[in-house]
Amino acid sequence: MHETAYQITTLTPQQPTANPGLLPTEIPPGVQMVTLPGGARTLAYTAQQAPPAPPVPVVQPIPAWAKTTALLTPTIGGGIAAAGIGLSYAAPGLIAMTNALWAAVALIAAAAIGVPMLLRIGRTTTGKGPTHITQNITASGMFGKANGTINR
Repeated sequence: MHETAYQITTLTPQQPTANPGLLPTEIPPGVQMVTLPGGARTLAYTAQQAPPAPPVPVVQPIPAWAKTTALLTPTIGGGIAAAGIGLSYAAPGLIAMTNALWAAVALIAAAAIGVPMLLRIGRTTTGKGPTHITQNITASGMFGKANGTINR
């Protein structure tokens, strides 16, 4: 096989060119006009720029309501615990109070029944004796008008 050697030459800026080159708007993306160390200008592919790093999230301050709630939580829990302990100590007293209330209810009920009976007994002892009332009621027919008399 026979290989042909080619000589590569570059144009210097002083040499006239038949092709004036591309306009800047005609250069495809990723290609730039670069100046080589010898002073020649040429088109070259450039390294792709790394995409910008995502923004670092800014730490948000804790809202005031969250701080307040966090500070009140142990206080509320301690208050509930103290109330539970207090109720456990007060349970015997509460049971005694309920028994006293039931006794008061029984006393009121006994008074509601006993006072009228005592008044009735007191009235009969001061009078001439018990009063007897008799009633005579008559009616004729199923839907007839009833008539009655009261005798003492």
